[in-house]
Amino acid sequence: METSFRRRPEPKFYFLTLVLLSSLAHAQSLPEGAKLDWQRVLDARYGDDPKARPDTPAQPKSAPPAGRAKPVPVQGAIATVWIEGAGPASAGDKVPVTFGQVFAPGVVERGARLAGRLADGGSVPLQVDVKASHPDGSLRHAVISGIVPAPGNKPVALGLVHGDKAPAASDPKGDATPAALLRAGLTASVKTMVEGRPYGASLDKLLAGPRPQAWLAGPVAHEWLLSTPLLGPGGEAHPHLAARFAVRWFPGLGRARVDVALENNWAFEPAPRNIVYDVQVEVGGTPVYTREGLEHYHHARWRKTFWWGGEAAVHVRHDPGYLIDTRALPNYDRGVQVDGRTLDKMVAAWKGPKTEPMGVGQAMRAMPTTGGRPDIGLLPGWAAMYLLGMDRRAGEITFATADLAGSWSIHYRDRRSGLPVSLIDYPYMTLMGTPKDTRNPATGKSEAFPECARPDACKTPNRQDVSHQPNFAYLPYLLAGDHYYLEELQFWAMYSVFNSNPAYREHAKGLLKPEQVRGQAWGLRTLAEAAYITPDGHPLKKDLLRILDSNLDWYNAEYPRNPQANSLHVIVNGYAATYQRKTALAPWMDDFFTSAIGHIAELGFTKARPLLAWKARFPVLRMTGEGSCWITAAMYNLTVRDSATSPYYRTIGEAFRASHAPEIKDLECGGGAMAAALKLKPDEMTGYSSEETGFPSNMQPALAYAADVLGEEGRRAWRKFMARSVKPDYGAGPQFAIVPRTGADDADK
Repeated sequence: METSFRRRPEPKFYFLTLVLLSSLAHAQSLPEGAKLDWQRVLDARYGDDPKARPDTPAQPKSAPPAGRAKPVPVQGAIATVWIEGAGPASAGDKVPVTFGQVFAPGVVERGARLAGRLADGGSVPLQVDVKASHPDGSLRHAVISGIVPAPGNKPVALGLVHGDKAPAASDPKGDATPAALLRAGLTASVKTMVEGRPYGASLDKLLAGPRPQAWLAGPVAHEWLLSTPLLGPGGEAHPHLAARFAVRWFPGLGRARVDVALENNWAFEPAPRNIVYDVQVEVGGTPVYTREGLEHYHHARWRKTFWWGGEAAVHVRHDPGYLIDTRALPNYDRGVQVDGRTLDKMVAAWKGPKTEPMGVGQAMRAMPTTGGRPDIGLLPGWAAMYLLGMDRRAGEITFATADLAGSWSIHYRDRRSGLPVSLIDYPYMTLMGTPKDTRNPATGKSEAFPECARPDACKTPNRQDVSHQPNFAYLPYLLAGDHYYLEELQFWAMYSVFNSNPAYREHAKGLLKPEQVRGQAWGLRTLAEAAYITPDGHPLKKDLLRILDSNLDWYNAEYPRNPQANSLHVIVNGYAATYQRKTALAPWMDDFFTSAIGHIAELGFTKARPLLAWKARFPVLRMTGEGSCWITAAMYNLTVRDSATSPYYRTIGEAFRASHAPEIKDLECGGGAMAAALKLKPDEMTGYSSEETGFPSNMQPALAYAADVLGEEGRRAWRKFMARSVKPDYGAGPQFAIVPRTGADDADK
């Protein structure tokens, strides 16, 4: 019988990476008690007292940049952000700033005003562009703009406070119109040479045309969204290539940010293909980006941003604790100290083709590659590092990798709407299945995507996969409020649900049940985040909510409301039991699913709560259930039935006995003989417990949500998990460093 402790195969280069990143891992015991003191846990794991970290070698942690003191929130503020210098000192004594901000339900009531307050008590007029609201009408997400003192060597603390005055009206002379921006002298263009023919796009002409779509509008900043096919010398449109601009204009300072994206992603344009071209972007008559021989993959896009009138070289540093407390983000362990050496290596490696258009940044180019990786989790490792440390360098990598999320061939834009294609509009579109599967009987038309121009015309090294998709754009959109990131999130959400065969997903319902269990987890995560944060009134909002609702209805009917559901509380659809001749499944995949549902429930989707309460029992049973052994609770695969056609076991004890070799299953759980047989330290879990991507780490978020939702039963399992002797130092990759919330309220139980 194959043992349960075998690590999934990993490429050699990944193994070497793990050796480097895991060398700082340390063993540490935490005492168990009748009541878990969460602060004590954090202090013991990450406190400054060296006695609390006896086995931890000296190592540099992420230190604040020179001149930056420990950030102090503005007194009386709802939330505080810190504006830091991020380059050469800006000309003048004021700089423009725009950022995204998320709020918990009820904090900023419908119609309430927000104002800016500096640490010295001075005020800053703010423009608040409301994007998304909570069900009670209170503010969920806004894009906030202001003109603040230039930070120089000292960050500027900006508090968001309740205001009692309406924002000042725009200048009646109309100096914030597209025409005024043109009169101020802004010009920008994209010039390409495609197969010997010139094609281009002029921002000037677009601004002079019909009034463009507004993304931001107010007394501080205006941002307009404009798009056009690339046009040839006779005005003919290129069938595949298009340019999209987002122009953010600060009329009070005479500065503009020009956001340029080139796309090759029309959903139903015949004969899609990769296209090679030379490109030059000009802003203000000056070339700002040039590239020869760029191979633009089919259904992909790329983005660059530039400043006109003077760069606003600032970094907006959010308050991690406040962001996490809104529950828009999981409860990452705020005691984690980001490892400075790992961050230094990331920065040093940030160069070359992976940082250019059609590159993939920090992500795995071939997503189906197996093994633990930094891009897998509710957030990828680099984004979790940025969230917890707010280091500008981690931020640059996080935002740039989100830009490069456009490099995968999953971007299908509908010419009719101009938006990412919606499954509600085309319930028979798919990347899987036969032509017959794509015929919509209601219209009598095929909704198949056109075939590539030639068999090799769409070849790309970037291999996407629902089951391994990173969370590229959610955190960047949350913090920056850029329209590009919103659409990235929407593109990936729609790809997740139209990827499968239409019949298997039940057409417009977009059910994720056909995917691997991990694919169901990450697809649901992306779908729910897109539904949560897409602006009110956006045409895709209702579609995303409808598809998410259909999925949660299906899971609730299949599991918590199903008297015949398995008593192990595992997900068994989507080829779950594929191991050991279809008798075993992967607990770590199931843990991904549980953690995704926990996150969705915290976002406020009430239909996720009964599913979470049902699912959370599986990780708890593995830790404390009768007949289980917590030492092996994070095993690679767990046997759950006798044969491929047998019923699932009724108890966790049966599953554990069937999953262990004879020389293991009769040993005392956690005893010296078991530790010796498994080559472990006393109270060490199997599954690479010291690694931040090991199987116990994969299990941690599921147990954290279980501790919140299952009361004492869940907390007891969490205490057992925390008492293990070997844990990772999450400073090198905190994507699984999620802990229970202190004092969870009844709504989450």
